[in-house]
Amino acid sequence: MLRISVFIFVFFAGILLYGQPASRKANELKSFQIEEAKQGVAVDRNYFYVINSSTITKRDKETGELIALWDGNAIGVKHLNSGVVIKGKLYCATSNYPDAPMAGSIEIFDTRTLEHTGSHSFGIFRGSTTWIDKRKGSWYVGFAHYTGNGSSEGKDTRWTTVARFDRKWRETGSWIFPENIIKLFTPMSNSGATWGNDGKLYCTGHDEPEIYVLEIPRTGYTLNHVETITTPVHGQGIAFDRSVRRKLVMYGIRRDKNLVIAFEIKQGAE
Repeated sequence: MLRISVFIFVFFAGILLYGQPASRKANELKSFQIEEAKQGVAVDRNYFYVINSSTITKRDKETGELIALWDGNAIGVKHLNSGVVIKGKLYCATSNYPDAPMAGSIEIFDTRTLEHTGSHSFGIFRGSTTWIDKRKGSWYVGFAHYTGNGSSEGKDTRWTTVARFDRKWRETGSWIFPENIIKLFTPMSNSGATWGNDGKLYCTGHDEPEIYVLEIPRTGYTLNHVETITTPVHGQGIAFDRSVRRKLVMYGIRRDKNLVIAFEIKQGAE
C-alpha cells in the first residue's frame, strides 16, 4: 500500500512540476537511405510511400526496393506535404508554399498503381494544407501558417489550425495549438500529424526530433498538450503502421540525411 502511495505521489508531482507525465521513448527499428525522402512517408501492410515535393515512390517495406513512381512535375504539382493510406487509397496534402495567397488540396492515388484518381481542392482557405487523416468518419486536416516566408496578410505561425470535416467536406470544427507548441513550431509550422488508436493526435513540426501528442479539448478551441516524445525522425510527415498489432510502430523521415525510418514508441513511461 505504501509503494502504491509513493508511486501516485511521484506521478502527480511530475505533472505539477513539468505539466505532463514522463514521456515515452521511441526506438529506431530500421532505416532506408532514399533520395526522395524530403516531405513525408505513408505506410500500409507491405509498402511505404515516400513523398517528395512533386513525386511519390512506392517501396517494399522489407527491402526498400522501388515498386512504382508517380511524377507530378508534368501537371504542375509543386509541394506535396504528407499522406495517409486508407482502404487502398493514398491521400496526400498539397499546397502552393511558399506562394501567397496560400492555397491547398488533397490529391488521391490508387496504392496498387500510384495512379492519380481524384482531388479535393480547398482553394484559398485556412492556410497551407500540410496533412490529412480520418477518424470516426470525419476528415481532419492541418492548415499551416509560417512566421515570415510562406504566410500572407500579416499572419504567422499562431494562425496554424486543425480543422474537421464531414464526408461532404463541410467543416464541423477547428482548433488552434497551445502557445508552447507554437513556439516549438516557429518559424515554420505543423508539418505532419496522424491519429493514434488511443484517440490522441500525434503531431510534428518541421525540423525538431519530436512528436507532440495532443487531445481535442472538452471545451474551448485550444488543443491540449499531453506529451512530447523524442524520436529518431525530424519533423515532417509521419504515419502509424497499423498492420502491426500490440505495438506502436511509426514511419517518418530525416530529410537532412535522406532517410526513411521505422521506429517503435514504447507504450509505458520508462
